[in-house]
Amino acid sequence: MTALAGALADLVLPGACAGCGAERVPLRFAVCADCAAALEALVPHPTAPEPPPAGLPPCTALGPYAGPLRGVLLGYKEKGRHRLAGPLGALLAAAVATAATRAGGGPGVPVVVVPVPSTARAVRERHGDHMSRLGRHAVRRLRRAGWRAQIRRPLRVTPRPDSASLDPAGRVAAAESSLRIRPARIRDLRRDPTIRRTLVVVDDIVTTGATLAAATTRLREANVQVAGAAVLAATRLRRTPPGDLRYLPPGGSASAFRHPIGSPNEG
Repeated sequence: MTALAGALADLVLPGACAGCGAERVPLRFAVCADCAAALEALVPHPTAPEPPPAGLPPCTALGPYAGPLRGVLLGYKEKGRHRLAGPLGALLAAAVATAATRAGGGPGVPVVVVPVPSTARAVRERHGDHMSRLGRHAVRRLRRAGWRAQIRRPLRVTPRPDSASLDPAGRVAAAESSLRIRPARIRDLRRDPTIRRTLVVVDDIVTTGATLAAATTRLREANVQVAGAAVLAATRLRRTPPGDLRYLPPGGSASAFRHPIGSPNEG
């Protein structure tokens, strides 16, 4: 679509802000100025459920699952607003870079991004694997920033029960039983274990940490070391009984929806 055609489409077909629902936001922007500013203020930071499930690696989140970040994630996952994959991929790249740096990596060390797989039902309902799509965008942003990044998908998932009905231990057990290694794809990761690299498992949201822990356990069982995990949002609950996640607030400000790793309008 040409710039003129895009501008005309914005005039004729304005949409609602994915962050707050404000009306008549140009389609090419996806979010209003206020939500963009709020997203820009987010900083990747350590987060962890209390208590963490066994096998959970150090986890980095961009922000709490609230406000504009929650709205943008819901718009992308549940409302088919796939044009948000680019901006969200840029945000995820920032979280991956922070997680890799925390683990001793950096732009000069290869970083492998492993998305948590989606079930076949979720792929059908969301018109694609939403985390694989975000992972690809994140890797592009990292490469443009000078990182030696690649995406690998060595995991698959079988149907599992709704986690809302399970306690924390049940969530971990269900996640572990549903995840499978793809033998042909895991061989690439195990080909030369002497090569220094940083492998980061990525997901959109962390609540109890069960899925990230299960994915990490499966990879470690296949002799693949996981350095950390990165997510866009961490669930922040008003109550924090055992097993629920307590959001750990960031220690600073100024991350970016239009993050220096890459412009959200690309891709």
